[in-house]
Amino acid sequence: MSLHGGDIYMENKIISLDAYELQKYEPNRFPFLYIDRVLECVPGKYARGYKNFTNNEWFFPIHYEGHPFVPAAIQTETLSQMATIPFTTLPGIEQVDVVGSEWRAKFHREIVPGDRLDIEAEVISWNRGVGKAKAKSWVDGKLACEVEVTLVVPSIFNKYRIKKETKNE
Repeated sequence: MSLHGGDIYMENKIISLDAYELQKYEPNRFPFLYIDRVLECVPGKYARGYKNFTNNEWFFPIHYEGHPFVPAAIQTETLSQMATIPFTTLPGIEQVDVVGSEWRAKFHREIVPGDRLDIEAEVISWNRGVGKAKAKSWVDGKLACEVEVTLVVPSIFNKYRIKKETKNE
């Protein structure tokens, strides 16, 4: 199977990543790393993990005083980060740089301090550095948020871009 063509890597090797190992495959860092652990991942197929939202999150005091909850943008980012893991764990990915290019999200409930967000992300497609994935999250078994995201891995994508000719004058 080709890593960079239309096929998805099919070795089915299951991996898990703790908070430190995760940083090899996710470019964000504190305070913008929104995954605590990847419990299970098959590169090119799916990833499952979680994020514990505690009172210590930087945004709770300002979003909103007296009724804090996780902002929609952070929910979208959290699910998108989990969606990157099946791509960045593929063999041959030399640089862990990922750019989101399109999102569609649905929000089903508020996520508040103390909630554990269980997240599952599944690869829909992967071709020449452009991937599409769906991610869903739950709190206490109830659907909280869904995201469909298109991601670009520039270190792969740029190998397939048409190069413009330059003329020396």
